[in-house]
Amino acid sequence: MSDPFFQPPSGTDLPRYAGVPSFMRLPYLAADHPRRAEVDIGIFGLPWDGATSNRPGARHGPRALRDASTMIREMNRATGQTPFAAAHIADLGDVAMSPVDQDEALRDAQAFIAGVLGQGIRPFMVGGDHLCTLTVLRELRAARGEAFGLVLLDSHTDLYPPYFGGKTLTHGNPFRQAIEEGCIDPTRTVMAGMRGTSYNTSDFDYGHENGVTILPIEECMSMGWPAVMAHARAVVGQAPTYVSFDIDFIDPAYAPGTGTPEVGGPTAFEAISCVRALRGLDIIGADLVEVSPPFDNGGITAWLGASIMFELLCAMQP
Repeated sequence: MSDPFFQPPSGTDLPRYAGVPSFMRLPYLAADHPRRAEVDIGIFGLPWDGATSNRPGARHGPRALRDASTMIREMNRATGQTPFAAAHIADLGDVAMSPVDQDEALRDAQAFIAGVLGQGIRPFMVGGDHLCTLTVLRELRAARGEAFGLVLLDSHTDLYPPYFGGKTLTHGNPFRQAIEEGCIDPTRTVMAGMRGTSYNTSDFDYGHENGVTILPIEECMSMGWPAVMAHARAVVGQAPTYVSFDIDFIDPAYAPGTGTPEVGGPTAFEAISCVRALRGLDIIGADLVEVSPPFDNGGITAWLGASIMFELLCAMQP
């Protein structure tokens, strides 16, 4: 599988701070590149936060994560994996999404993702706010013809109805909408890490009524993270599953650069351990969302996000 073309340059050959940044210094392949059809996992950015309900800034996430990810080396020391040798992984670029028209933005993202899936590439989306995830779920559902499981690591369920009694979606709605549209199977959906204040219980109520497994932070801390992830694996089983990681899953002491932080979450190491526990699942796609550079301190959130991305790439491989 190893192909020099798909290998990032070693820091011993080109300093990691040099060159044009791509995700993990992998090759950037535009839609018409002759080798794009050889890609197994394609990383792409959705630089859009038009569905943010309070503090915007995640539109700048993909660029910050690209820059931070140039620090990534080839080997996962803990697992022994070398993901860039095990699979052909490439940076597929960013989708040009309208910052002022939600319908147009989501439509353009879905058209891009449909093209990625049409080439047999597993999608790895980098947001952007969490509504970006809905575009991937929709196109995976269209391509596969059936619903699939979901593992969500987040401090929020994102199962709220649209705000203000209207129909416009926000980053608080993607998984409710995905269930309504038949993208994800709620009985094979597990959400872990929920915490913080709330307007009401409508999100939890909706999830429980539809069979979603919701593990609030108090339950997670009582169980311990290994047990939480063992339970998550049992819920989704060995059938196709999508993994969504919101950076605000992690305590803001470690990841302050996000629009909706919630205190009392897992440490950086606990979050990485949770992702490693996903290895062996049938992961059909993944994302890392809600990194907001305007709220970051010294780039620590972007660097942690890039590290989580690397762990997700490892989890997506045998």
